[in-house]
Amino acid sequence: MSLGDDHGYGESSRGTDDGTYGGYAGTGQTRTRLPDRATDPYGGAPRRPRSSSRSLVTIVGVIVLLIAAIAFANRGDDDTTNGTSTGDKAETAPTAASGERPVTTKTGGIPSGFAHNRQGAESAAANYAVVLVSADILKPARRTEIVQRVFVADKAAGLEDSLNKAYDKNFLSNVGLDENGNAPSGSTYVSRTMPVGTKTTSYSNTTATVDVWCTGVFGMAAEDTTSPVTSDWFTMTLQMRWADGDWKVDSFSQKAGPAPVNGDNKISTSEEVSKAVEEYGGFTYAR
Repeated sequence: MSLGDDHGYGESSRGTDDGTYGGYAGTGQTRTRLPDRATDPYGGAPRRPRSSSRSLVTIVGVIVLLIAAIAFANRGDDDTTNGTSTGDKAETAPTAASGERPVTTKTGGIPSGFAHNRQGAESAAANYAVVLVSADILKPARRTEIVQRVFVADKAAGLEDSLNKAYDKNFLSNVGLDENGNAPSGSTYVSRTMPVGTKTTSYSNTTATVDVWCTGVFGMAAEDTTSPVTSDWFTMTLQMRWADGDWKVDSFSQKAGPAPVNGDNKISTSEEVSKAVEEYGGFTYAR
């Protein structure tokens, strides 16, 4: 999930396909070897086998909880751009990177100081998408800092209150986390978002609407989990506003896809996934 899957997505969160912004998607002694894939959706190559009904039901249940929590947290938000947007729309955007350097400053670990132009709005949206669909948003102590840094001041307080109600003890318990958003000892809750590209659909000097196409991974890295780490593809739409000398988020929503056909990848062990989360750092994104 996305705020994770449709997410929700300590390293996790994900998103939804219903127009609201996304939320979140113990070790044992016995390791289960998953079966190899069987045939390709297009008819030739192998296809992923279906997982056990118990795992499927559990994963679907977690995703439903994430979607419901995020819908609750975002209720009442207006998905339209505020301000004096010109309504300029770009049907396509260059896929090549602009070559501009990413920002060099961070506030509370979150990139800041974006350029006051279309490119800066896209860079900000990409970086904020990573933060909003992370495991940190599920941690009460970290959530306040994220909301105050990422959102415009007149929306921060109300949104934080909604998020606190959505991500309460019951919700965290249902996704395997304690009341502080931490995974059980020996387990790692994963939620990482990787922007694939950005597109500005409207822009003015004070507001912008930016779509961020993302992929990501979320779930619990543990040998005995019923909701293992899985991948996801989704698009976040962020309503941006220029405020206090930087681009901030006014509101955002999330929908599923576009998603490619799954590759024939060998499934890694929970230990390998946990180690990768610990060893591989993230990026600052620039358009």
